[in-house]
Amino acid sequence: MSDSKTKEKQYQFMVDMLEEKGPVTMTCRPTVMWRQDPKLLGFTLARHKFVAKMLTGYSRVLEVGCGDAFASRLLHPEVKELHAIDFDPVFIEEGIKHKDPDWPVTLAVHDILTGPYLSDGDLFDAAFSLDVIEHIPPEREHTYLKNICLSLKPGGVFICGCPSLESQVYASPASKEGHINCKSGNDLKKLLSQYFDHTFLFGMNDEVLHTGFSPMCHYLFVLAVGNKNI
Repeated sequence: MSDSKTKEKQYQFMVDMLEEKGPVTMTCRPTVMWRQDPKLLGFTLARHKFVAKMLTGYSRVLEVGCGDAFASRLLHPEVKELHAIDFDPVFIEEGIKHKDPDWPVTLAVHDILTGPYLSDGDLFDAAFSLDVIEHIPPEREHTYLKNICLSLKPGGVFICGCPSLESQVYASPASKEGHINCKSGNDLKKLLSQYFDHTFLFGMNDEVLHTGFSPMCHYLFVLAVGNKNI
């Protein structure tokens, strides 16, 4: 127990936990966000929070394009198993280095364009992929979606999130360089409908989720249900 005592005793556990476990060290991406534009942390975490609430109670969940997996932490209390993949070894190494033993996650280097991802040979109940499809060349987006579907059980759930096409007029030069395949809400929904029986379109502006007019959405989600396993 710490010798430092808070004025109000209900907060003492915070001081005690800091003494027991030490401060949290952030990975590369949130560190840069915090230093350059901290509100981006709020937006990023809000997107993962939406996914976490939609997938609460699922057993095996796959995140495609996790980066260094800092925001993946929001899924840990909600699902039984979280498996997160990214094609960049630098970010996966960063995620492994900062893994919290209290919240286990399987991290692996895998490019979904090369094939489906199966951990221990098992299919997943649900998958999600945020801020990925806009980086996929249009001619390869069907490979991306087909391999995700082949990683899922038939009838499984997939959540796809990306910046809207309309938002790109406000995007930074660095974002525009990587965003080669942004879509309107209707186009994203139409694309996902080829692979899933039911699709539901949501929008997000800053950290606010809504079902408003999609051309005015900065960010898009499609909740896709009923994997056709094409």
